[in-house]
This record gives sequence, structure tokens and C-alpha cells, in this order.
Amino acid sequence: MEILMSVSVVVLLLGLVALALSASGTIRREQHRTAVRLAAVERKLDAMLAHVGAVVPEATYPAVEELVRRQRVVEAVRAYREETGADLLTAKQAVDAIAARLGR
Repeated sequence: MEILMSVSVVVLLLGLVALALSASGTIRREQHRTAVRLAAVERKLDAMLAHVGAVVPEATYPAVEELVRRQRVVEAVRAYREETGADLLTAKQAVDAIAARLGR
């Protein structure tokens, strides 16, 4: 009886692992589809803006710029992430670009 319960538990756990892996794959596929659709929308928007001759001003982050001027890069990255919701790498690259623009 104990062996049957042990086997049942193992089979149940394997089923749960298989289900989790399947869900993970589905989520990744959906994220990829969303990224592809977003890229297409961005291309169309860029084309429309170019067609009408509109210029979209670049976003500014005065608090981040002030931290960069004071050479407080880690705090600037943190502030950028809080303002934009960007991941760490994107925020670091943005702060580096701001620093370059400011001559820092």
C-alpha cells in the first residue's frame, strides 16, 4: 500500500512539473508574439510621424540628470528605473546616454 502511494505521489509530481513546463512555454510564446506586434506598431507609428513631419521630443528626466551631474550614477539608475519601469540594463544604458549627452 505504501509503495502504491509513493508511486502515486511521484506520478502526481511529474505531472505537475510537466504542466508547469508547458505553461512556461506558452508564456514565452505569448511574450514573443506581443513583442513582435509591438515592434510592428512602433514601425507604423514611426512611418506615420515621418509622413506628417512630426518630431516627438525626447523624454527628459530632470531628477536623473541632476543625479548624473552630481556623479551619483547608481542613484540615477535607480531613479530612472522608478520613473520608467525599465529593467536594470536598459536603465544603465539610458543613464550612460544621458551622461554622454551632458558631457559627463
